[in-house]
Amino acid sequence: MDWGEGHYEHVAPQLIPAAERVVERLAPQPGEHVVDVGCGTGNAALVAARRGARVTGVDPAARLLELAEAAARAEGLDAEFLQGEAASLPVRDSAADAVLSVFGVIFAPDAERSAAELARVTAPDGRIVLSAWLPDEGIGKVARLRRAEIARATGTKGGPPPVPWEDRETVTALLRPYGFEVDVEQESLAFAAGSAEEWAANDSRHHPVWAAARAALEPGELAALEQRALEILSDANEDPGGFRVTSRYAVVTARRAA
Repeated sequence: MDWGEGHYEHVAPQLIPAAERVVERLAPQPGEHVVDVGCGTGNAALVAARRGARVTGVDPAARLLELAEAAARAEGLDAEFLQGEAASLPVRDSAADAVLSVFGVIFAPDAERSAAELARVTAPDGRIVLSAWLPDEGIGKVARLRRAEIARATGTKGGPPPVPWEDRETVTALLRPYGFEVDVEQESLAFAAGSAEEWAANDSRHHPVWAAARAALEPGELAALEQRALEILSDANEDPGGFRVTSRYAVVTARRAA
């Protein structure tokens, strides 16, 4: 899927609090080289660069990289943005003092190869911090429903289930062969709007996965999916006077054992 489709720049700001939390946990020092995997429009990369880090953002979506680069240039930040995949990072061995990924590497098709790449580019005394959604109702349920409908329509059912990057044992198994020990904390992020209808309409208009759904589904199928998504969001709404859904996520920190 091409995350450059749709208008992700209108969706990405909702994730800035999570990006700030991941960077806070990463604690980049001035002059350190930080690699942001799946950087998108640059949420976390820009936060790290504002703290004085030298940042390399990597993402497969060329259009999003252009947006990230323009934002960094406007602020005069020390950041470059390169096109690449999590499973094949355009970064030298041990070049990064720290690696981060905010809801990025979790979507990589090959988790084992991506974990190997994270480890390869991280310096021996470096660290990795990433965020991953926890299985959840509301927005997470909508995301799973969308993926299932796209898979059905495109005939891609039967692939392996998503790797649970939020699970400590799973990430430990992925990174332990490279000498890393893993710690996991839980955080939460609230999504809010004037109403469930407003939030659903904005998400449908801009989110790249909805763009993929429009390309894959017949008009009637798409309408049914949008209606079911609205029902899920309405049921999960925590604010009777508006719309708020809280989604839980994990912040995973990996460091090589001393």
